[in-house]
Amino acid sequence: MFTLAIGCEPEIKPATFKIISAENDYDADISLNYEKANGSSELAKIINSNIESSIIKSLNPETKFENLNSILNEFNEEYLEYKSQFPDESDPKWELYVETEKTYQSDEIISIAINTYEFKGGAHGNDKIKFLNLNAKTGGIIDNANLINDTVTLKKIAKTYFIEDLKSQEENLNIEDYFYGKSFQLPENIGYSEKGLIMLYNTYEIASYAQGYTEFVIPFEDVNSIINFN
Repeated sequence: MFTLAIGCEPEIKPATFKIISAENDYDADISLNYEKANGSSELAKIINSNIESSIIKSLNPETKFENLNSILNEFNEEYLEYKSQFPDESDPKWELYVETEKTYQSDEIISIAINTYEFKGGAHGNDKIKFLNLNAKTGGIIDNANLINDTVTLKKIAKTYFIEDLKSQEENLNIEDYFYGKSFQLPENIGYSEKGLIMLYNTYEIASYAQGYTEFVIPFEDVNSIINFN
């Protein structure tokens, strides 16, 4: 006696990850450590493609390159060209750092923070964090428009937590010190953590370089009704 299963969808195993590091020796100071999905399944391939392309876009939105090695090599070649043109300059080495962190994973969503830092001389380098939210079942990218089903409500909730976060700091800042005279705005980067929804503003996004990143977390219980993934 046997049971015939009809119309059953194959079980999708959750993605697992490992850390990949840059293997080449560079003249510039280059460091790369990023999450990569294990295996050769279609899900792993899509996830890895989206992680790599998101890192590349974070480094250079206009680049023509389609893989990480190429964009790292380009940075190194630019540094060598600069050194050849200005051999007597005593400027420090150019720096390029890339690091990712998987901040959350469930059966529905995977959140990965992509942290990049680039220095080509000058007073300081440029660093930023970009959240990449992936559909855990398909590997597709989830943009903010599909992450949240009610941005008006989220904006109200986020503003409250933003003000609370300012009050908890010692700098005596208030909301008028941000947004360059405009009204409160949601950040470009929204991600998940075990504690809730991360709201992250990069340097220069809402305030001067000196004020750095602005980041706070909204507990899930306050946003469960307006997020499309759990």
